[in-house]
Amino acid sequence: MLGILSSVPTQMDFKGQKLAEQIFQGIILFSAVVGFLYGYVIEQFGWTVYIVIAGFAVSCLLTLPPWPMYRKNPLKWLPAQDCAQDEKKPTEKKPKKHK
Repeated sequence: MLGILSSVPTQMDFKGQKLAEQIFQGIILFSAVVGFLYGYVIEQFGWTVYIVIAGFAVSCLLTLPPWPMYRKNPLKWLPAQDCAQDEKKPTEKKPKKHK
């Protein structure tokens, strides 16, 4: 069971995060406008709230999971370096003259 869960991707790249944010905001804005107009026409504020909540649910379904469209631009990481190679000889510093 853990093997199946560990194979599920859990990350988005930066462009995917931007796309998810734009989709989220677009759906929320669209549902708010449609909900307001529909509620105004039928004179029922409750329908406005229902439509906005439905838009929120749809936007969460589309933007919270890391769908493949949000993982198209992965970062190129540098290869790991050995710690022994990082240890260099300390360079000799010239003493500063204080005036």
